Amino acid sequence: MEKENLKVLVVLTSHDQLGDTGNKTGFWVEEFAAPYYVMADAGVDVTIASPKGGQPPIDPKSALPEFQTEATKRFDEDKELQAKLANSMILSEVDEQDYDAIFYPGGHGPLWDLANDKTSITLIEDFWKNNKPVAAVCHAPGVFRFVKDSDGIPLVKGKKVTGFSNSEEEAVQLTDIVPFLVEDELIKLGGDYSKGADWGSYVLKDGNLITGQNPGSSEETAKELLALLSK
Repeated sequence: MEKENLKVLVVLTSHDQLGDTGNKTGFWVEEFAAPYYVMADAGVDVTIASPKGGQPPIDPKSALPEFQTEATKRFDEDKELQAKLANSMILSEVDEQDYDAIFYPGGHGPLWDLANDKTSITLIEDFWKNNKPVAAVCHAPGVFRFVKDSDGIPLVKGKKVTGFSNSEEEAVQLTDIVPFLVEDELIKLGGDYSKGADWGSYVLKDGNLITGQNPGSSEETAKELLALLSK
C-alpha cells in the first residue's frame, strides 16, 4: 500500500563524544538507514531533524565492515539521502502538527543529548497527546527518560517496552561509560521491560508506542510503525 500522504519525522542525535573517553559516537547507521528505506520505499515522506541541525554525527564504529547490511550499503551509494542527512532540520524549528509519527534511531549519542533535550521531550509529549505513533530503537528508548503523558506520569510506565539490554551494553564494553543504562532506566520508570536474544530482532508495540531492542530490530520497528500508520 502506498503511504504517499504520510509524513514521518526522524530525529537523530547531534552528540559526538563518547563520555570522556576521547572516542567518537553519534547515531548508528543501520538504525537510521534501514527504517528510512522501509518508510521511503512505502511512499512515506520522511523529514530528518537533529538538535543542532545540519550533519548529525555518525558513530564511526557503525561504518565498520562487520556492521554493514543491505541498508547501510544502499545508504553508502545514496548521494541524495546523504545530502538530505547533511541538511537535517534544527529540531526546535519542527512543528508536530506537520507529521503523522516520530521515529528515533539509536546509537549512543541520544543518551547524552536527546534524553535531556527539552525540545525533544516536548515534541514526543505533543505527538503522544495527539494520538500519534512514537517509535524508538536500540539506545533511543532512552529518549523517553523525562517524557511524561498528559497526566504527568512517565510515558513508559506500565507499557511493554524494550531497548538496548544491559548484556548488550556489557558486550560492547560501555557499561561504565554511558550516562545511564537503557534497560535499567526503562525499568526504573515503571516500564514493563522485556528483551529477546542479544543482537536478535525484538520489537514491542503497546498502543502508539513502538520500541526495538537493538540494531537488528531497526527494520522490524519501522515495519510496525508503518502497520500502525496504515490502520
